[in-house]
Amino acid sequence: MKASIRWVEDVMFVAESESGHAVVIDGPPSAGGRNIGIRPMELVLMGMGGCTSFDVMSMLLKARQDVTDCVAQLDAERADDIPSVFTKIHIHFVVTGRNLKDSQVRRAIELSAEKYCSASIMLGRGGVVITHDYEIVPAA
Repeated sequence: MKASIRWVEDVMFVAESESGHAVVIDGPPSAGGRNIGIRPMELVLMGMGGCTSFDVMSMLLKARQDVTDCVAQLDAERADDIPSVFTKIHIHFVVTGRNLKDSQVRRAIELSAEKYCSASIMLGRGGVVITHDYEIVPAA
């Protein structure tokens, strides 16, 4: 996997993935930015959320669960000192669908956390305490 990060100006960069997709990274005005892009650590958190969501939905769809929506809400805490690394991340999944099996949803989240989500496992091995919970919402 490869990526490139190109400096634009001040503390603004454009990150481009090997697959050709790009995202603007920028800082707040207090750090010399213009606040028109994602902060680097926000991108790390969003990447982890995307990774685990990808796993969970893949497993639920393979299990033929009738999912109509899935939102992973992430809440992270960071160290006060520099480097301001993540210390805790909590992921709350809201899974909406028809006749969803609690056991299937729980198992998909557990497997993502313990076996499949490279980002979560990497951060967890780095000392970040990662917790999960979920709720199932019946589709209208």
